[in-house]
Amino acid sequence: MWLRDELLKSIWHAFTALDVDQRGKVSKSQLKVLSHSLCTVMKIPHDPVALEEHFKDDNKGPLSNQGYMPYLNRFILDKVQEEFDVLEFNKMCWTLCYKKNICTKHLLISDQEAFKVWCIFNFLSEDKYPLVIITEEVRKILTVVFCVLCEFLPIEYFLRKLMEAMGSGWDEEKFADYKLQLNTKNNCLSAWELIELVGMGYFSKGMNCQTLSMGIMEVFQELILDVLKQGYMMKKGHKRKNWTERWFVLRPTSLSYYVCEDQVEKKGDIILDRTCCVESLPDKEGKKNLFIIKCIDKSFEISASDKKKKQEWLQAIQTCIQLLRLGLPSPHREARLRRREHRQRQQSEEDDLAERMKHLQAANENKQRQLEGMRKKMEEAAAKAAVEEHRRKQTQLDLQDRYRLDLEKEKMVRQQMEEQVAQKSSELEQYLQRVRELEDMYHRLEEALEDERQAKQDEEVVLKLQARLLEEEAAKRAELEQIHLQQQRALSQTEAEKQELVAEQLAKERALQAAMLQLERMERERHGALEQYEKVSKKLERAANKTKTWKDKVAKHEGLVRLIQPGPKGPQRITNWGPASFTDAELELRKKSWQESKNQGAQAQ
Repeated sequence: MWLRDELLKSIWHAFTALDVDQRGKVSKSQLKVLSHSLCTVMKIPHDPVALEEHFKDDNKGPLSNQGYMPYLNRFILDKVQEEFDVLEFNKMCWTLCYKKNICTKHLLISDQEAFKVWCIFNFLSEDKYPLVIITEEVRKILTVVFCVLCEFLPIEYFLRKLMEAMGSGWDEEKFADYKLQLNTKNNCLSAWELIELVGMGYFSKGMNCQTLSMGIMEVFQELILDVLKQGYMMKKGHKRKNWTERWFVLRPTSLSYYVCEDQVEKKGDIILDRTCCVESLPDKEGKKNLFIIKCIDKSFEISASDKKKKQEWLQAIQTCIQLLRLGLPSPHREARLRRREHRQRQQSEEDDLAERMKHLQAANENKQRQLEGMRKKMEEAAAKAAVEEHRRKQTQLDLQDRYRLDLEKEKMVRQQMEEQVAQKSSELEQYLQRVRELEDMYHRLEEALEDERQAKQDEEVVLKLQARLLEEEAAKRAELEQIHLQQQRALSQTEAEKQELVAEQLAKERALQAAMLQLERMERERHGALEQYEKVSKKLERAANKTKTWKDKVAKHEGLVRLIQPGPKGPQRITNWGPASFTDAELELRKKSWQESKNQGAQAQ
């Protein structure tokens, strides 16, 4: 069904181009050429006799669109198969109509890019003629705003897609200004106005023609060619099992792969159906980010460039398979249907709102009539109330005089009462002041009692601590007395020992003095021995120098060196001050004589 609707849009453009006088009629000869071209492109056998038979009763002049549609449906569209090239069909219709409607020389886009915009227009336009992007009539003045918002959705959708494809941001303010300009044009665009809008660069200022062309191409592939995703990936071969980089193009029913992105040399197709499935694979054979597409006859292993690309391809392929299982059209066609359903729902809501506003208007008029009747009744009631008011005022004046006298009396009584109240108030204030002073005094007494209670508790604690300290002091005093007795006994013993030690010390001091005298004598002898040793050392040094001189002379004359050493010598005693002046035997004799003299001195004492 959707194919017939889209074919009719392209045919309508061709039919309108053949209508030179713009009266909605085309000559029969031109219709013959158009019908033959359509049959040739759509691979349908052309029957010129059927055209003549169909229009045999209408030979008065050009034929209208209403007369051509039954023939077109019966003899051409009913025989259409989905095997012909729809793009070639659109090019044929475009060739017939574009030169009579637009000139691309002053535009930023070429004829080929204008053709792509024309195809996008046919895809997004409503199934109403003449074709425009949303040509809804404004039925009621109160619903104008709602209609404007609904009518701009497909135009904004296409322009947003184009801006995203060109890598540019969407300018909401510029689009709002453009919507205000279109308010004078029934809030819609024809195909040629859309081509001029894109070609003039109203929304793509600052961009070159190549960027604009790439953006149009990307939107064309996505919406018209049903290209859901495309990009380079590695594919594993079935025969040689080698990995080759291919350009993959995903459509709702197939995944095609080419040698490169120009899509000139196709290497194969992976047909997607309800039985297919796609699964992720672990890394192997040095390849990462692998996934597999399983079909009935074979499976295809593919490697994406990174994890993000792998996830995007998995999700896109899984979405296509899911749509095939549910029997739904491609995502873009389904989205277009949803947008149209949304607009229809919105239009129905607007109609319901208008109907409700009619009912509210009628109810409002009834209310106005009721209010008018109530107003008249209120005027009559007001007249009656005026008479009653006059009578009431007269009665009120009499009552006021009577009340004035009562008020004066009450005023005097009130002044007396106020004086009494003031007096009572002063007394009450004094009483309250006294109560506050008593409360403050009570609080201070409570604080003093609390301090006294706390002081008593502290005093009891101190008394307990003093009693414990006195007990400890008594125990320590008894212990000190015992220690004092022990010290006195020890002192008595120490005094006796001290006397003995004093006597012994005196004896030792006398022996020490004798030893000191003997030591001084020995020191004088040692100094004499050292002087004699120095003289002998100097003689030995002079002798050694002479010996060395003699050995050098002998070595020169005879070539021999004989070592002349002194004869054997007994061990010499070494002291802290150098070589000793006497031998060990002499030292022993001196020690014995010193000990004997010491003993004799001790006996004499």
